[in-house]
Amino acid sequence: MKKMQIFLIATIVLIACKTQQKNIHQSKNKMLDFIKVKGTQFEVDGKPYYFIGANFWAGMNLGSLSKSGNRERLIRELDMMQKMGINNIRIMALTEGPDTEPYRIIPSNNDKGILKEDLLIGLDFLLNEMNKRKMYAVVCLSNFWPWSGGFAQYQKWAGDIVNIDYPMDTTKAQDWDLYMKNTAKFYSSSRAIDLYKASIAKIINRKNCITNIDYKNDATIMSWELCNEPRGMSNVKDYLAWIESSAAFIKQLDSNHLVTVGSEGLDSYAATNGTPFIATHSSKNIDYTCVHLWVQNWNWYDAKNHQATYDNAIKKATDYLAAHIALAQQLNKPFVLEEFGIGRDNASYDTNSSVSIRDNYYEFVFNEIYKYAKHHKAAGANFWAWAGEGKPRKPACWWREGDDFTGDPPHELQGWYSVYDKDITTQKVIQKYAALMKNIVE
Repeated sequence: MKKMQIFLIATIVLIACKTQQKNIHQSKNKMLDFIKVKGTQFEVDGKPYYFIGANFWAGMNLGSLSKSGNRERLIRELDMMQKMGINNIRIMALTEGPDTEPYRIIPSNNDKGILKEDLLIGLDFLLNEMNKRKMYAVVCLSNFWPWSGGFAQYQKWAGDIVNIDYPMDTTKAQDWDLYMKNTAKFYSSSRAIDLYKASIAKIINRKNCITNIDYKNDATIMSWELCNEPRGMSNVKDYLAWIESSAAFIKQLDSNHLVTVGSEGLDSYAATNGTPFIATHSSKNIDYTCVHLWVQNWNWYDAKNHQATYDNAIKKATDYLAAHIALAQQLNKPFVLEEFGIGRDNASYDTNSSVSIRDNYYEFVFNEIYKYAKHHKAAGANFWAWAGEGKPRKPACWWREGDDFTGDPPHELQGWYSVYDKDITTQKVIQKYAALMKNIVE
């Protein structure tokens, strides 16, 4: 009976995909060209490419045929971002199960290397809709953190660990340092890495069932990203070896697309994180550099004590960007700030609360990137994160299955960094700098 149910589901998914392919008017992606690297710049069709972008990790799920799917909402979200001038979106392509685990994206699309077709069709749909809007995708292939399964789940599948200790679990002692140290053992596990490579190969070798274009030949994809925020911790040697082998593996499969690491930057806020910037990005198979900037997460800024902490946070952020841009120049590779964000005023999680501090902070960050971009020292920035129509069930709650997907992943309290469709003032800041970055090219 179970086999018959699986067969019927697979048949329904296949028919749905064939129907979409039959209805598509355009068999090839003709609107976009592959992004290339020339020194510290990106180029498209021989012209510089600069961008203001968004993080939109739930796009694949919204586009899927699973119960989490909502294509009408996805189309509206992409339309809203396009209206703001956003031309680059960082998305997730692999989310590890099982769906019985807490603090994770549900449903996931990777069950010990067996990928779920209904979610993959959601990724097909998302990429096709992005192409229609001339948006490029940075495709993230795994995660150091547990909100999409990530490295810890690969270790569990490999038999390296029995259970994952979730550091956000408030029912027991929280130990983020222990979680990070254990997760960084992934780089030393050939079994876990083999599972990871087998999974990413299935994504890279996939044919989009709507456009009938292989992902490796799809110019909508700007780059493959090895992982979201990988940290070497005390395992730096194996961390760097994993970067080299994984990037080379991708390049063997796909010679069209760029590859980047997904690193936060130079040891982010603690030297023990083991993320040496030059070594992380020095491989010939790593095409560009990236950093993340988190003034609240790194305890540079306290939203409940704005007056006393904001100016110093801005100084630290300024110095952080300058230091990394100098290193990117030393490497002669493009620089992207692919994550940054800040909470709502007075540390509120209420969707109706004000965002004047966020607007000021976005203005500061975007302006810094714009100033560097004008001198060919920065290429773009992606804010964290677009929630659009998605709203939390209640302020500061944990996400659970059936809730709206927002910009805040399931391992963080909902309403923290999300930018909503009604945050008009923030959208105006985004739109302003999207236009400025575009005009660098024109």
